[in-house]
Amino acid sequence: MGAEQRAYLDTSALAKWYLNELHSESFVDYLQGLDVAVVSSLTCTEMRSLLSRRRRMGDLTLELESLLFAAFVEDIDRGWLQRYPVTDARYNEACNLISRYPEHPLRTLDAVHLVVAVHAGIDQLATADAVMANAASAMGFEVARF
Repeated sequence: MGAEQRAYLDTSALAKWYLNELHSESFVDYLQGLDVAVVSSLTCTEMRSLLSRRRRMGDLTLELESLLFAAFVEDIDRGWLQRYPVTDARYNEACNLISRYPEHPLRTLDAVHLVVAVHAGIDQLATADAVMANAASAMGFEVARF
């Protein structure tokens, strides 16, 4: 029996499950091939922000924004997305991570996502963010780029 396919999903990639975006089809195929899809408590805030931004841009109605966020929350509640907490220790680790990889201009929240994935023992990461993808590769993650 093969190893369980586990991946940490960055919000930039996960959005492709809920919104019809460039590379959504390939992300859906990728997601359906996973045994375990992992997000963090930070992903909840980021998904809410992303959907709200799309509504302000005119891409979504308020009703559709609410519906999509409810679907995301339901996916967590059903266990289709496993949510890991972001503890204070992860913030300290993110600070160290930014210093450890100065050649990668990691943003604060991307660094937090990466340390949560490390702490959860995950070696595969999905993202649509090039900077995060490059940093994750440098850290030894197998990276799926969308």
